Amino acid sequence: MDRIPILRMGQTLLITIQVDMQDRTAIQLQDDLADRIAKTGATGVMIDISGLEIVDSFVGRMLSSISGVARILSAQTVVVGMQPAVAITLVELGLSLEGVRTALNVERGMQLLERIRQEPPLVR
Repeated sequence: MDRIPILRMGQTLLITIQVDMQDRTAIQLQDDLADRIAKTGATGVMIDISGLEIVDSFVGRMLSSISGVARILSAQTVVVGMQPAVAITLVELGLSLEGVRTALNVERGMQLLERIRQEPPLVR
């Protein structure tokens, strides 16, 4: 089974998806990311999907799920590099990626994560 590497850049974990994800690969990525967040205390996760030309509803749900798992572990997720055809497909599938922040590219994604880190924590 293929594993997607998770790189650490300071307080951010960087995931670059260069191949179309199979279901098992996506589930393994979610598990690996949860372990890495817990071990490193990372506060940000950036998922670069510029290598994806197509997505299906499972991959869309996995991006949402990965973001949710990261958020529960106190890390914010930004998805970057989404190609127009992928965005159109996600909308046509009715997947809004609720709770997932997006940025046009890695540079803007890093700026967004930095801005999120500077926001005061929510008090409930």
